[in-house]
Amino acid sequence: MLHKLLTAILVLFTLQEASAKLAIQLNIDGAIGPATQDYIREGITYAQKKKADFIILKMNTPGGLDTAMRNINASILASPLPFITYVAPEGSRAASAGAYILYASHIAAMAPSTHLGAATPVSIEPLSMETPKEKASKEQTTMEKKSINDSTAYIKGLANLRGRNVQWAEKMVTESASLQSDEALRLRVIDVVAPNTSDLFRQINGRNVSVENQSYRIDSEDVSIENFEWDWRLKFLEVITDPSIAYILLMIGIWGLFFEFVNPGFILPGVIGGISLLVALYAFQLLPIDYTGLALIILGILFMGSELFVTSYGVLGIGGVIAFVIGSILLFDQKDYSPPWTIIIGVSAISLGFFSGVIGFAVKARKRKVVSGKEALPSSIAIAQESFKTKGWVRVEGELWKARTTIPLQKGEEAQIIKCEGLELTVRPLKARGQKHV
Repeated sequence: MLHKLLTAILVLFTLQEASAKLAIQLNIDGAIGPATQDYIREGITYAQKKKADFIILKMNTPGGLDTAMRNINASILASPLPFITYVAPEGSRAASAGAYILYASHIAAMAPSTHLGAATPVSIEPLSMETPKEKASKEQTTMEKKSINDSTAYIKGLANLRGRNVQWAEKMVTESASLQSDEALRLRVIDVVAPNTSDLFRQINGRNVSVENQSYRIDSEDVSIENFEWDWRLKFLEVITDPSIAYILLMIGIWGLFFEFVNPGFILPGVIGGISLLVALYAFQLLPIDYTGLALIILGILFMGSELFVTSYGVLGIGGVIAFVIGSILLFDQKDYSPPWTIIIGVSAISLGFFSGVIGFAVKARKRKVVSGKEALPSSIAIAQESFKTKGWVRVEGELWKARTTIPLQKGEEAQIIKCEGLELTVRPLKARGQKHV
């Protein structure tokens, strides 16, 4: 009897486990970058292992890298589980790259008072200024046209795949158009407007979506949600791939190695500089950087540093500053993912001040009179330790030296050191020059 009871309890527990429904929630709050794409990919893998029913992506983003966005969309399109992207909470946005992700999702949802759009691909233009729309459209470069046409074709393909408004998708790219959530629902850009997750699940329950070319019915009734958190590796990657952080790490790396080069044996600047530079270079390989800009930054610092060794009357220093600033402007390809001007100007000013200080100290050191070593021996005073006519021994600051003279010296007589050749001094009596030693 007990055996049957235990069997029944086990079967009931197994059925309850099998009927439990689970949704894995991923979260994007901020710019989309390399760390974000890794997080989404790992989240999908985790959801598969947990045998989740679907994935909900809660998103609030100003945009980000085109490459990262396309990789995220590739993961969504290949996902064996439905992706429900939800722009929330109220006041959030799915701008630029976020709009593409919303279009790629199986179900696109937004909270009230949220918006999406402005998905025109942009790149940073050095020393650029605002221009009227008519003039800007006439002056579009071939590369800009190619980029816009490519992005237009891409988002139209996503719109057709998910049965969403193709005309507005094109307008979002070509005219940087934006939509508020209610208007987006009316124009069939999104599928649901919901104030919270519970209402979202109520509205999408029973909907059919296409997953891996097969119909999939979403069952969101009484579903439990499990958050998939960012691990330490992804958080670290997110920090170092922030353009401002990567840029500052590059500067610390170059400063540290330069200081170690100027002062060999200091060790600490070299260690910090080496680590910072390697981390910055790792971040740069994940970011859309212009290697011409990176080369100009390094060249500018080399020019400024060359003032230590080459007398150029400021030409190298000024040229270095110009190269450094232009390189900083050109460093990042995408305007949405470039460091703010305050960072660029601030780091440029600090770099100029740093190298100006180093150069100033070096110039003062060169002008300072030598007071030790062989270089300080000429014009110093020696005391004859014995009487000699051509060669003998003299004492200089407590040390005995071999000395040569053309005028005989008496024991205890003071002599002027003329030069030092190897371990032998050339001297002459002070009285021979009519000098008086004090």
